[in-house]
Amino acid sequence: MKIAFGPVPSRRLGQSLGVNNIPPKVCSYSCVYCQVGRTPRTVVQRRKFFPPEEICASVGEQLKLVAEKGECVDYLTIVSDGEPTLDQNLGQEIEMLTSLGPKVAVITNSSLLPRPDVQEDLSLADLVSLKVDAVDDAAWRRVNRPHPCLDHRSILESMVEFAGRYSGELLTETMLVRGLNDSPECLQETAAFLGRIHPSRACLSVPTRPPAESSVRQPDRESLGLALKVFSREVGRVQLLSGDEGDVFSLVGSAEESLLAIMAVHPLREAALQSLLAREGLDWALVQGMMEQGSIHRVEHDGQIFYSARERDARR
Repeated sequence: MKIAFGPVPSRRLGQSLGVNNIPPKVCSYSCVYCQVGRTPRTVVQRRKFFPPEEICASVGEQLKLVAEKGECVDYLTIVSDGEPTLDQNLGQEIEMLTSLGPKVAVITNSSLLPRPDVQEDLSLADLVSLKVDAVDDAAWRRVNRPHPCLDHRSILESMVEFAGRYSGELLTETMLVRGLNDSPECLQETAAFLGRIHPSRACLSVPTRPPAESSVRQPDRESLGLALKVFSREVGRVQLLSGDEGDVFSLVGSAEESLLAIMAVHPLREAALQSLLAREGLDWALVQGMMEQGSIHRVEHDGQIFYSARERDARR
C-alpha cells in the first residue's frame, strides 16, 4: 500500500492529499456501502501500524512532487483503508503533518469516540468529519455492521461531548441507503441528533461508487428531497453529495503506483480515468496492462464502469 496518494478531488475538502495510516482493511465497521469492500474481521483495539516518521516522510515527498507539477493541496486528509482512529499513533501523526503546511483533516466513523485518548488525538486536527448514518440502533446495525462489542448509545453521547469541546471545523456525514436508513422516522431522528452537535456542515451522501454489497442502492428522489428538508430544518447548513466528484485527479511519481494508490481507496469512473490519462499524456494501454496483470479490475455499478484496485466479484 502507498501511505500518501493523490491529490484527489473531494466534494467536502477541495483538493485532498490522502493519508492512508491503516493497512487494508482494519476497521471497526463493515459498512454495506463501503467502496473499499467488506471488512473480513472487525476490530476495536487500537495499536501501532506505521512509524509516524515514515508517514510524515511519505506525505512530505508527495507534497514535493505535487508542488513540482505546479498543483495545490487544500487538505492533508487522513482517510484510510480502514478506521484511522484505530492507529495508536494518530495524535503524533497529526502533529507532525501539521508542520508540513496544509490543514489536516480526519475522516472517522466515530466508533472509537467513547475513548478519551481518541478524542484527544482528534482534537489536534484542523477538521474532523464524524460519520452518523443512523441514530436508530437497528438501522445502525443494518448499515454499518459494527463490531459486536460497540455500544451505539455510548458512541452517540461521545459525539455530543466531543462536539462541545472541539475547536476546529466539525463536519458530519450521513450515507443514505435505500430501504435501510432513509425512512421518514430514521431521517427525522438522525437530523434531530445532528442538531445537538451543531456541525458547520451536515453532509448527506448516497452510494456513487461500487459498494461492498451489490444490493446497495441510492434512495429515490422523494426520500432525498425529504432528507434535505428535514436536515435543513434541524441542522442548518446541509451539503448533498450525490453527484460526480469531478475528474481533477493527479498522478505524481510513477503513474502505475499513483493509479493503484488512488484506486485502492477511490474506484475511478471510466470517464474520469480517461480524462486523467489524457492530461498526463498517457495511453489506455497502461490500464489494459494493469488489468492483464490483475492489479486493477473493471467493475460495473449502477450503469457505469469503474476501475478498482480491489477485486469485487465476491460481492453479494
